[in-house]
Amino acid sequence: MTATSPAPAGQGSVPPVAAPPKDRPVGHAGTRVEIDEHTAWQVSGLWALLGASALAGVAAWQVIRIVSLEEQTPSNVVPAAVLAGVCGLLALLVLGSLTVVAPGRTNVVQFFGRYVGTARRTGLVWLLPLTTRRGMSVRVRNFETSHLKVNDADGNPVDIAAIVVWQVADTAKATFAVEDYTAFVEIQAEAALRHVATTHPYDSGDPAATSLRGSTDEVAGELAVEVAERVAVAGVEILEVRISHLAYAQEVAQAMLQRQQAGAIVAARERIVDGAVGMVRMALDKLADEAIVDLDDERKAAMVSNLLVVLCGDSRATPVVNTGTLYS
Repeated sequence: MTATSPAPAGQGSVPPVAAPPKDRPVGHAGTRVEIDEHTAWQVSGLWALLGASALAGVAAWQVIRIVSLEEQTPSNVVPAAVLAGVCGLLALLVLGSLTVVAPGRTNVVQFFGRYVGTARRTGLVWLLPLTTRRGMSVRVRNFETSHLKVNDADGNPVDIAAIVVWQVADTAKATFAVEDYTAFVEIQAEAALRHVATTHPYDSGDPAATSLRGSTDEVAGELAVEVAERVAVAGVEILEVRISHLAYAQEVAQAMLQRQQAGAIVAARERIVDGAVGMVRMALDKLADEAIVDLDDERKAAMVSNLLVVLCGDSRATPVVNTGTLYS
């Protein structure tokens, strides 16, 4: 589609200007290596070992037979030599295809560059001849991200780090879909940690609101989901993600500490006042119920004032004995 502009008077038409191309999504499916793990052909290595021993025995028997011939003519030597060579070559080929797979390890098998499967069977196994094998661990791993300085949802700089527990679930994707799956997981985990930290405040006065400090389980679950989505292309499974370090950045730590202390003081004062009011109400009700003393409004006000000063004051109250009356 093209767009044209009107030509000025006395001039020819302006050549059409091409419209800017539409944005294409980054990392579309056409650029990925689409491959899934499947089981490679494999048999017990003991059978292969027995077969190689039998082939080697046939080759050795043919060599001994050639040496023991009284009349070594081409018709006698050539067939035996060919049979000995073929059996010896087959024995070497079978022995070269034997491999040992330890628990927690796998072998990614390629036949002249083509992926033919993954050997997960442990012990001595016999794989396809003339194949290359790349060992890969499927054990559970963990690492701690570096301490990142990010701004939380309120714009406050915080230092944050997380521990990521993961393992390789699809060895084919881990081998062929990314260049280095270990470095890929580490970088994507840090990117996810930065994103999640910017969507929540460090602390929140609302108990129902989600915060980095007060909602560790919710934040850890959200972080695990995002990391898992980012590393799925590498065939990696995320088992757990937990925040291991969380603090305000050094430049604002003192100010935020004073803010937290002020909030704690206010909360404590509110609780003290609530308790003091309840105690005063209880004292007045007790005096009225038991008819100990008859207090008018002015005396009640004086008593409430004195009790609140005693109960809410920071310093110890000093009693004053009044020998007169409130009206003198």
